[in-house]
Parts: sequence; structure tokens; C-alpha cells
Amino acid sequence: MKKMKSMKLVLLLAAAVSVSFVIGCAVPAANTPLPPPTVDATVPADSTAGVGLYDTVNIVFSAAMDPATITAANFTVTGTAPVAGTVDYDDSNNAAIFTPSDPLTVNQNLTATITTGAKNVAGTPLAANVVWHFTTGSTTDVTAPTVTATVPLNADTGIAVNSNIVATFSKSMNSTTIVSANFTLKTGGNPVSGSVTYDSPNKNAIFNPTANLLANTVYTATVTTGVKDLAGNHLASNMVWSFTTNAVPALGPAPVSLGTAGNFAILAKTGISTVPLSAITGDIGVSPVAESYMTGFSQTNHTGYATSPQVTGFMYAANMAAPTPAKMTAAISDMQTAYTDAAGRTHGTGANLNFLGGTLNGNTLTPGTYTWGTGVTITGDITLSGAANDVWIFQIAGTLNVNSGKSITLAGAAQAKNIFWQVSGAVTLGTTSHFNGILLGKTGITLQTGAIMTGRALAQTLVALQKATLTRPL
Repeated sequence: MKKMKSMKLVLLLAAAVSVSFVIGCAVPAANTPLPPPTVDATVPADSTAGVGLYDTVNIVFSAAMDPATITAANFTVTGTAPVAGTVDYDDSNNAAIFTPSDPLTVNQNLTATITTGAKNVAGTPLAANVVWHFTTGSTTDVTAPTVTATVPLNADTGIAVNSNIVATFSKSMNSTTIVSANFTLKTGGNPVSGSVTYDSPNKNAIFNPTANLLANTVYTATVTTGVKDLAGNHLASNMVWSFTTNAVPALGPAPVSLGTAGNFAILAKTGISTVPLSAITGDIGVSPVAESYMTGFSQTNHTGYATSPQVTGFMYAANMAAPTPAKMTAAISDMQTAYTDAAGRTHGTGANLNFLGGTLNGNTLTPGTYTWGTGVTITGDITLSGAANDVWIFQIAGTLNVNSGKSITLAGAAQAKNIFWQVSGAVTLGTTSHFNGILLGKTGITLQTGAIMTGRALAQTLVALQKATLTRPL
């Protein structure tokens, strides 16, 4: 029997025991057409009682299916009337997932059906409709969610102008209610333009300002009672908190706004690879490629995300269950916007030239914009010295290479989150090198064996780690 990989349900069954069943599947001889797909398991299993009111309904196939045939027309759940919901396909598990739009009704007899309209990748349909039955439980959730933490904290001061605003909830929330109408940011009563996303595994609502905030300004964030948990319970009252941006004028250029790309430690368009064991702190994601383009992680797939022993955070890809695809599309777009912003800033020291010949060795660099018309090689340790909100932008038209064992260190109160490396060519951080800053790469980024990076690797192609360490700055 094919074993179903672990799949996170919206709420674990309170009392039911899932039982898988197997339908036989003959092994085809060489060069013969694929046989009709069969069903390896359903969750909940046939005749299960006490199913949670917020559970998804899942079916696992014996073979890879054509995602275009895994639709609401071919996968239905009905009681006294059809149950409204969305249907997704998890290609890493060969699984169809039905997510109800609203909580199921208590003590309801339900019938799930997958029709012969579902086909494998060869175009062969199921031999017959597959039908199974289950019954919901009687437990209802009437506990209102709360906001357990915010970033920034209420009354906090000295907040960086390129910060995102975060509210953490006490329980899983209905992502369709985490929207701009229910999460706002204002200054002096005037709304701030931005986008709102929901980080489901972390239970975080995130407000990403469209542009940098104003310096020395009080902002008020509000999460309204329009937000709901999965049981339909509203926040009991509006959550309102205020903070003040940095009052001391920072040296250097204005920081680059990362938008929703700032929610990730690693973000790439064509893939993320690791040679185990790497250690990543923060979420990682790929788009428009699929989850299979994150390699070497031995990940475990859940609904809408994956986990790995090498990632202290969560893994996202364009082909995962909604709303992950939309989130990834927005993040990639914001990453490209940030790259263009950094590249378009007024050229600084060494404009269109090779500042210090393109070779850095033993230098101390103060806040500002530095520009190279070709590549940069760091052959010896360098220091970036400045205050907590000072900013550096490095514009590099060629490649960036940090030689093995060399370090970019910070002095004063300089912070990695305020250092932006915009690089047109490939980036290579040599073995056991130490790097600080946000890498905005137009091509690939490689961290060789033992490399240590505090920052974010945001690449328009591939990010590759070889037993490396990458930690997202706070």
C-alpha cells in the first residue's frame, strides 16, 4: 500500500481514527499505456464519525494526476445540499484537497465523490467514480481569537522606516478575512498604502507598506473585528497599537522597501538547493517553479507549506494549496521591484567606475551608496561602520565574490537589515566566509561550505547552499 505523506488538516480529528483502503493496481509492462489511476487513501476514511468541522477532505491517488482535471466539478462533498469549497492538487503527494468555504455543520452525514473526470498525467481517467461517506462531530468552537503579539510593540520608538507591521493571533485564522479592510495603518488619520498577507503556519497577519514610512512619525495600526478564526469567531474587539519611526536622521540613502519579499529569508524564481546539513532561520520560497525545485531538504509536505529539519521556519512554493500561490507571486514581484529600486538609486562613490579597483581588502565603509560598473571581489576582511538606522546600498554591475574565510563585519550599531547588495551577476560567498546584508541578485547566489550569512538571499534565479548557515535579520 502506498503510504500517504503527512498532510496538515485544518483541525485534527477530535475522535475519529482514519483508516486507509487500497484498490489494486497492476504494474504495467514496459512500453504499455498507463492503467487507470486508483485511490490509495482518503482522509477522512470511509464511514468515519466525529470529523472536525474545519477539516479538509483529501484523496490520495496511486499515480501523478493531471492538475487540470482536479476541479470542483470532479471532486464534490455533499450533505443535504452541496458543500461550498475550493479544490487544490498537491503534486508532491498525488493528493486532491477539498477545503470547505465555511465550517461544516455539526452531526451532518456527508458524501465525498471523485468522478471519472479525474485523469492521470497520461490522460487516463479513473475506471469508476469513487464515493465515500463520513459524519461530522458535535463539538463547536466558540472561543474568540486574540492578538497575542505585535511588531512593532505598542508605544515602541525608533522603528525603521522600511518595517513591516505584524499581528500574531492566538489560533489559526480564516485567511479570507485577513485583508486590507480589516488590517490598516494610518498616520494623522490618513491611511497608509500597503498590502496585507496571512502567514498561516505562524498565525501572522502582515501589513507590508507600499513605500517607506516617514521618519519621526507616529503610526497607528488596527486589526478589526472583521477578522475571524476558522470556526467563524470574530476578534472580540479591535486591536489598536501605535509606534513612532526613527527620530534621528539616518546617514546614507533611504532604505530599500522589500514589501512582502521581506517575509522571507530566501526567495528564488528557479529553485533553492542545499547540501545537507545547512541551517536556515526564516521562511524560504520559490515561484513560479514548483515545490520539487527545493532540493536536498528532505521536506515534509503539509497543506499550503512544507517543513524541513534544515529550516527553522516554513517552505512555500507556487504549486501549493491556496492562498500560497498568490502570496508567492506577490513576494516575487516585490523582490523584483526592490532590485529595480536599489539599481535605480543615484550612483554613489565610484559612480560607473571601479571603486577601489573593484577589490575590497581591509576597508572600513561608512553609510552611503557605492557603485561599480563591473564586479567586486572581497579579498580581505572589511568593516561597515555606522549607527542603528544608517543605510548602505552597493550597486554592482558584475559579479560579487567573497573569498574563502573573509568577513564583512559590522561596527557601531550597524544592522544587516539596512545593508543592500544589488548585484547583476552571480554572487559567491566562499567557504567559511561571513557575510552581512540583503542580497538582491539578478542571477544566482551560492553559499559555499561553511559560509555564514546574516541577511536575506533574494535571487531572480537560484539560491544554492552547501552546508551553510543563513539567518534572517530581525
